[in-house]
Amino acid sequence: MRNIKTITVVGANGTMGSNICGIFAAFGNAKVYMVSRDIEKSQEAALKAVKSVRAASIVDNLIPASYDMLDKCVKESDLIFESVAEDLEIKLSITKQIAKSLRNDAIVCTGTSGLSITTISQTLPESVQDRYLGIHFYNPPYNLTLCEVIPTQNTDKQLLNEVKTYLSDILFRTVVEMKDCPAFIGNRIGFYFINNALQFAEKYKHSGGIDYIDAILGPFTGRSMAPLVTSDFVGLDICKAIIDNIYDNTQDYAHEAFILPDFVKKLINQGSFGRKTNGGLYKIETHDNGVKSRQVYNIITNMYRDKTCYGFPFVEQMISQFEIGNYKSAFEVLINDSTVEAKICMEFLLQYVVYALYISINVGHDIMAADDVMAMGFHWCPPLALVDAFSEITDFEELLMERLPKSILEQVKMENILGKIKPSKYDYRPYFKAIK
Repeated sequence: MRNIKTITVVGANGTMGSNICGIFAAFGNAKVYMVSRDIEKSQEAALKAVKSVRAASIVDNLIPASYDMLDKCVKESDLIFESVAEDLEIKLSITKQIAKSLRNDAIVCTGTSGLSITTISQTLPESVQDRYLGIHFYNPPYNLTLCEVIPTQNTDKQLLNEVKTYLSDILFRTVVEMKDCPAFIGNRIGFYFINNALQFAEKYKHSGGIDYIDAILGPFTGRSMAPLVTSDFVGLDICKAIIDNIYDNTQDYAHEAFILPDFVKKLINQGSFGRKTNGGLYKIETHDNGVKSRQVYNIITNMYRDKTCYGFPFVEQMISQFEIGNYKSAFEVLINDSTVEAKICMEFLLQYVVYALYISINVGHDIMAADDVMAMGFHWCPPLALVDAFSEITDFEELLMERLPKSILEQVKMENILGKIKPSKYDYRPYFKAIK
């Protein structure tokens, strides 16, 4: 296996860039050149990298650098990781610069979350293209171990296997290889769910909108945080880039689910991106008396209001059953509840399973790929594990036929997918939290 001891990360001052530097330095014990526009930003990023992996001992492995040092850094490196802004033109420009100083044995990769790896690789000389691939870490990489590895048609197979071994055995990543397609698997599935929730927030804006939908789809439904809280955590600008990329470059049965609602575009245009700007779908308001309150964007008024604590009976009942470890009874509550909110929750969970398995078969190499990416990349209950949960109390096929439109089941050729379903290697129970 290749000895990867010196790495250059270009775009090291970004959130992902700095976190990935920490992973390379801590787990890989590599010397990492952290390249940013100016060295002060790289110095700040080095402190963030140390904090992200909770290991002060790596500080000597992190070498802050600026773009005028890029040539020297690349020449010394065994691996160059491009982590600049999620913009194709910027990535093409930086990749061309990297190629000028590249050693003939060095590996080049991009950390894009869904742009075409093949398109970026084509800016490189043909002699370099067999050493180029995509490596998509998830944020924050210290907690989320998933790595999607995306080769091109030209990527050398032996190099690909060596990189996968390095990621799994040295960096302790959960490695999933997949085809070069928009957003790959994890973000394709995750942002299908998230944007669908954004669309439902707009659809149900008179019932409460954003926090209403999050209350229906909270941690008790098998995810670490509610979907619209997640979009604020990721950043609405990043969400838009991923969702637009999927909409513009894919055509499947769920195409309309990737139309970003106008209220999100409005927030982005006014610079309200989420947590990084303390204002997006949610924000923290500090009052004159020093008391802080959680506020949520009102889609109708275009203003913020105090977040509502919704008390849906089905949620309370499910949580009470989770608290005593009675998962079967909790799912029976959900299936049998006829309220609007419970029906929305069921629809989302079933649609998630169907889309995840459909994408896994069409984009990944097997149906298990979706389980790995959602468990280790999102901390969401994997789709096959959710099938296991429902199957303990009812026939899953009958549940789909009863609850989902026939048109969807026909378009995805559900009978073929059902024939490939197998028990998940993940236990569904840890994902369902006894909290709203």
